[in-house]
Amino acid sequence: MSKQDYTYAVARIRALETHLLNQDDINQLLATADEDDAVEWLLARGWGDGEEAKDGETILEYELDKTWDIVRELVDDMSTLDVLSYMDLSHDIKGAIKKVISDTVDPETYIHNSFYSDEDLLEIVRDEAWNRLPDFVADDVRKVYDAAVKTKDGQLIDILMDKLCLQKIASAGRISDHQVIKDYAERTVAVINIKIAVRAQRTGKSAEFMRMAMAECKTINLDLLIKAALTGGDAIIEYVEKTDYADGSEELKKSLSAFECWCDNKIIDLIKPQLRNSFSIGPIFAYIYARENEIRSVRNILMGKRSMLPIGDIRERVRKMYV
Repeated sequence: MSKQDYTYAVARIRALETHLLNQDDINQLLATADEDDAVEWLLARGWGDGEEAKDGETILEYELDKTWDIVRELVDDMSTLDVLSYMDLSHDIKGAIKKVISDTVDPETYIHNSFYSDEDLLEIVRDEAWNRLPDFVADDVRKVYDAAVKTKDGQLIDILMDKLCLQKIASAGRISDHQVIKDYAERTVAVINIKIAVRAQRTGKSAEFMRMAMAECKTINLDLLIKAALTGGDAIIEYVEKTDYADGSEELKKSLSAFECWCDNKIIDLIKPQLRNSFSIGPIFAYIYARENEIRSVRNILMGKRSMLPIGDIRERVRKMYV
C-alpha cells in the first residue's frame, strides 16, 4: 500500500478514534446500576446494530466484526495486521481440536474472533481441511492435530498450540517493516514467557515443560528465566527486575492478574504515539488493538456487574484506554 493510500486510511481512522471510549466513559459505565443499565448505556452511545444486537455479548461481537470489516475496506494486504488475531484464533483452534478428539468441550472456550465461527473451525478440524486455515498456520495445526490424535492429551494440545501462537507472533514481528508491530510482538511474547514461568513455578513444572511452552524473543533470556522459575517465585521477580519489564515486577509481587493488567497497559502506552502518526499502517494497527482492548474492558465490566462484584473489584479488571 502506498503512502497516499495510508494517508487516506489514517484519515478514516482519525474520525473513528473520536468514538473510542475514554477514561471518563469507562467511569460512567462502571457507575451504572447493573448489567442491563450498562447495556442501555452502550446502546445510547451507538454500540450495536440498533436492531438485533441488544444483549451485551451480541453487541460486543457486532462491534468487533464492525472494526475488522472497516479495516478490511481500508487495507489491501491484511497479512500485516493479522498478528492481532493470532491469540484468539489459536485459542479457538485448540477448542475445536479438543472437541473433535474427545467430543467434550466447555461452551465458553470459543472466543468470537471475527474470522471463523466455532462451527467453521469444527468443520475444518473434522474434515482435516487445513487448506481452509491461513497459510502461515495450516501445516503446523495439522501437526498439532496429528499429535492430539495419537496422545489424546489435552494439556499437550494447549502447549503445542500456545507455543505455535507465540512463535507466529514473534515471526510476524521479525519480518514486519513497522516498528510498532515489531515492538508489540516482542513485548507480547516476552510477557507471556514470564507468565508461563510464574505458573510453572507455582505448579512445580519441569524445565523441559517450560522449554516446550516458551518461545524465543530478544528481551528475555529463556535459560535464565527457567532457572529462576526452578528456584522460586522470588527468583523470577529478581530476574524480571533486570529486564526491560522491571517496572512490572512490583505488580508481579501483588499477583499474576495485576502483572497481566500492567502488561496490557504498557502495550497501550506503546501504541499511543500512533495518534500523531499519519503516514503508515501504525495508526490502523493501533486502532484495532485499542478497539479490542476497549471491548475486553467493557466485557469485564458487564461480567462483573452480572456477578454483582463491587465496583472496586471490577475496576481492577479494566485496562487503560487509548484516548
